[in-house]
Amino acid sequence: MASSHNSSPVPQSNSSDTFFKKEVDATKRFRPVQSLPDVCPKEPTGNPNKLHDSPSLVVDQQRWTIYHSKVNLPAALNDPRLAKRESDFFTKTWGVDFVDTEVTPSFYLPQITKEHFALYQQEITPREKVHERCKNICTSKDTFDRTLLHTHDKSRTDLEQVPKIFMKPDFALEDSVTFNAVLPWSHFSTAGGKGNRDAASSKLLQEKLSHYLDIVEVNIAHQISLRSEAFFHAMTSQHELQDYLRKTSQAVKLLREKIAKIDKVMCEGSLRVLRLSLTRNNCIKAYNKLKLMATVHQTQPTVQLLLSTSEYVGALDLIATTQEVLQQELQGIHSFRHLGSQLCELEKLIDKMMIAEFSTYARNDLNRPLEDDCQILEEERLVSLVFGLLKQRKLNFYEIYGDEMINTAKNIIKQCVVNTVSQIEEIDTEVVIKLADQMRMMNFPQWFDLLKNIFSKFTIFLKRVKATLNTIRSVVFLVLDKNQKNRDLEDTLQKNSAKESMVDSEVAYLTHEGMFISDAFGDRELPAGAANSASQRNTSPNSEPCSSDSVSEPECTTDSSSSKEHTSSSVTPGGVEMMISDDMKLTDLELVRLANNIQELLYNASDICHDRSVKFLMARAKDGFLEKLNSNEFVTLSRLMEGFILDTEQICGRKSMSLRGALQSQANRFVNRFHEERKTKLSLLLDNERWKQAEVPAEFQDLVDSVSDGRISPPEKKPTATEERKPAEFLIVEGQKYATVGTVLLLIRIILEYCQCVDNIPSITTDMLTRLSDLLKYFNSRSCQLVLGAGALQVVGLKTITTKNLALSSRCLQLIVHYIPIIRAHFEARLQPKQFSMLRHFDHITKDYHDHVAEISAKLVAIMDSLFDKLLSKYEVKAPVPSACFRNICKQMAKMHEAIYDLLPEEQTQMLFLRINASYKLHLKRQLAHLNVVNDGGPLNGLVTSDVAFYTGNLQALKGLNNLDLNMAEIWEQKR
Repeated sequence: MASSHNSSPVPQSNSSDTFFKKEVDATKRFRPVQSLPDVCPKEPTGNPNKLHDSPSLVVDQQRWTIYHSKVNLPAALNDPRLAKRESDFFTKTWGVDFVDTEVTPSFYLPQITKEHFALYQQEITPREKVHERCKNICTSKDTFDRTLLHTHDKSRTDLEQVPKIFMKPDFALEDSVTFNAVLPWSHFSTAGGKGNRDAASSKLLQEKLSHYLDIVEVNIAHQISLRSEAFFHAMTSQHELQDYLRKTSQAVKLLREKIAKIDKVMCEGSLRVLRLSLTRNNCIKAYNKLKLMATVHQTQPTVQLLLSTSEYVGALDLIATTQEVLQQELQGIHSFRHLGSQLCELEKLIDKMMIAEFSTYARNDLNRPLEDDCQILEEERLVSLVFGLLKQRKLNFYEIYGDEMINTAKNIIKQCVVNTVSQIEEIDTEVVIKLADQMRMMNFPQWFDLLKNIFSKFTIFLKRVKATLNTIRSVVFLVLDKNQKNRDLEDTLQKNSAKESMVDSEVAYLTHEGMFISDAFGDRELPAGAANSASQRNTSPNSEPCSSDSVSEPECTTDSSSSKEHTSSSVTPGGVEMMISDDMKLTDLELVRLANNIQELLYNASDICHDRSVKFLMARAKDGFLEKLNSNEFVTLSRLMEGFILDTEQICGRKSMSLRGALQSQANRFVNRFHEERKTKLSLLLDNERWKQAEVPAEFQDLVDSVSDGRISPPEKKPTATEERKPAEFLIVEGQKYATVGTVLLLIRIILEYCQCVDNIPSITTDMLTRLSDLLKYFNSRSCQLVLGAGALQVVGLKTITTKNLALSSRCLQLIVHYIPIIRAHFEARLQPKQFSMLRHFDHITKDYHDHVAEISAKLVAIMDSLFDKLLSKYEVKAPVPSACFRNICKQMAKMHEAIYDLLPEEQTQMLFLRINASYKLHLKRQLAHLNVVNDGGPLNGLVTSDVAFYTGNLQALKGLNNLDLNMAEIWEQKR
């Protein structure tokens, strides 16, 4: 009943003129429209996107829309309270004048005319004509729809009379609730005089149920009548389908019989041959697999055998190959389930063995006797170890070698000290236990020989380290070169594969076109890739690579499993040939970094040697031993250290600053002590100097001559020649005579010692320059204090500072000034250009010395000036002539000349006496003016002229002053 109620009639038309009507659910399409109240009880609900659609009976029957509104626009606009009803709607809110206001046309909207729709009318007119023609041809659906609607409404009205309980899908009279609802018990009750009424009710209930049954049967019959044609058509189709199935079954049976005959005659034998061939191939594969398993089973014993001969690279290659075979060709073999982990543990064990072996090798290599033999110890073993460590990515193995270098450097010094101490009888090793104390008991020659031995051992040690590290770096560079070649080979193979693919495509095209390859290519040859590919294509697909008795099949399988591990032969610089495999998974960056670290290890070796040498020096210098060395000993030590530094720089290629810094520190201490000793010596000499002319020994003259020849160094001693030569009175320097004191001679030697020390120890040039400048300044200031300042009266006990002392001091200063440019040039040649500013000290010293000489000259003039003032202040112009005053003046002038003539050069003597004469004329002119003596030719003038002539004659009679222009006319006042 429910299914019949939900079905809808589908009209079928026998005529071809009618249109087919799609089946539509009648309950959804033809439901009666319910009226709505005038006022909407709630807001519209449903899909908001469909509010503006046209009304639908199916969709909008339960939803309120604007089409349900009963208030029309005229009713909304008609307001009886206003006189102008046609405009009250607009004027209610916006004002009375709103309707009468004209709206200005917009400038942004075009004026639309009929011409704008002309094109649209031209396009739509043909469509409208076609539409009208089709409308006349097609029958109207209104009649059919009305009939169908009427029938559906009638049947629906009838079915609505049936209670809903009969329409439920779970309707069952066994249910008590359903049974009581269909047949109430009250209709069957026989209590108390109500029997007639109950019988009537039962009869009425029976008729009602019969009526319901009739309605349902009528509707069912109606539905059947509507679908009768389709029902009979289905039954007819069922019979035809059964006939087709019977014929098909017979055809299939016949076909199966034919196929069985064909299979028996033609296929069973061939299939059996193929099956046997497949079984044979499977047996061969199983045999090869078993042989491969047997080979893999022998991996561990083979690895043990290789490890016993230190073949670490071969053992690692075997383990890697076995691991690859286990993962690719023997994966899932239950008997080998633990072999992979065992091989991994074995590989870890090999790593530890290689590290221990490399540590042992480094120890043996560095601790063997240090002789002049720098050959590499067991180069093949070293190369094998390095390759194994690189293969396992143990890139920090060089740190082991670095630790061994530190220990070896300590042992070298310790062993050298022990050997040297054992050869010295003066050192009792039982009393002095510590090596440092035993070393401090050595004198300088013994300690110097020990240091020289240590340096020689260190030099051999560094050469040995360099040879070993160069071998290790060569192995690293060979692996790096191999990686580069592999990349180039891959690039070449990719290019060849691209060319081969082009040739293959061309061959395929020519074959498709039916041409011969040789005819297509003509005389030119096929590329190698094409020939190989063609030969592979021509190979028979059924050809068997190995027979059942073939022994090479397992080997082929094993090789294929490790086909990626190609090897190539290379030779190290030492001549060791080795095989480099392609499975070293090291990047170029890692290899370059490792090579740089190995090179840095060589630099560290040099630093280690220098550091240990510094500690050795500091241990000896604790008691001030190095500071007590004389200049020759320290120069010898400095040259030895400089030679060792240069040797290490040449071996390792980089400067190490620790030993150089220690040498510089000791050199600074040596310079301080050297300078203090010389300065103290000079101070003692000056304090004991009596400022008298000293004789010049021959060795000092030779020293000065060597400086004049350009050699600033003490001349070689010649005892026989020196004894025969007597001391000279003057020091001859480039043809000039210098009268000097003994202190200045020794000062010249001291200055040359400074210069020679700079030659021997170039690193102390700047310090020596500063100290020498200080020494020269000290001599200048101290000599000034002693002579000009009369300090020698208290220090030495001189009675007075004579003019001879002053002249001798001036000449000594001039001698030092003569050597200052030579000293400056000597230091300038040994200074860096950025250090030239230090040479200004010599300019300041030269100026100070010149000022000192000028002060001495001024002092000599001042002495005579005071004498002139004292004598000429008592001068009287009277007889006899020459007067006593002039006789005394000439006598003092002669004494002055006698004191300084042999000490100062003739030019300086003349300049000095010119200045003295100028002072004499000034005092005489003042005295004549005081006496009112004028140049008038009178008696007084004659007396004065006679005295002056006496003075002039005596002065020009002195040695070297005969040509002196005295210009005595200046003593008279000029007439105005």
